[in-house]
Amino acid sequence: MKIEYEDTFVKVAGLIGGPDYVRVARALLNNENATDEEIASATGLKIKTVRKALYDLFGRSLITGVRVRDPKRGWFVYRWKAQRDQTDGFIQTQRKKVLGRLKQRLEYEETHEFYHCGTPGDPNRTFEDAMESFFKCPTCSKPLNRLDNTELKDALRWKIKQLEEDVSK
Repeated sequence: MKIEYEDTFVKVAGLIGGPDYVRVARALLNNENATDEEIASATGLKIKTVRKALYDLFGRSLITGVRVRDPKRGWFVYRWKAQRDQTDGFIQTQRKKVLGRLKQRLEYEETHEFYHCGTPGDPNRTFEDAMESFFKCPTCSKPLNRLDNTELKDALRWKIKQLEEDVSK
């Protein structure tokens, strides 16, 4: 029985590590309790790449690994299994982390005054930094003008509200 590949577990794996992780995730869904060698042969990826993906997904609690003795060689090998039921919890945890970072950024934007010289690529400078350089850009020597960050703050508030609604569901 083939599992649908647009599975949330596969999508999350792809967001974490890209196309190699997608191939590993698909192989795990199609072959439960597979070894890293079996996954490597099913995906055509190098064993090193497969192990990197497996350890990363394991570290995020999206898969489990059980150590068993290989009957042919006598060595210990890991049999890997996808934990599809953990995917929603992982997504919620990531949303909460992003929400926290956005709230910190909004607080930073609201408590600081920013200045910019108008040159694309030059960083915004806080009031303290602008004072130290006597309101002249240290890169291009243009005068630093106050930057209106109202649009950015509004966008942050909107995204925070949206994420808070998603997290509370």
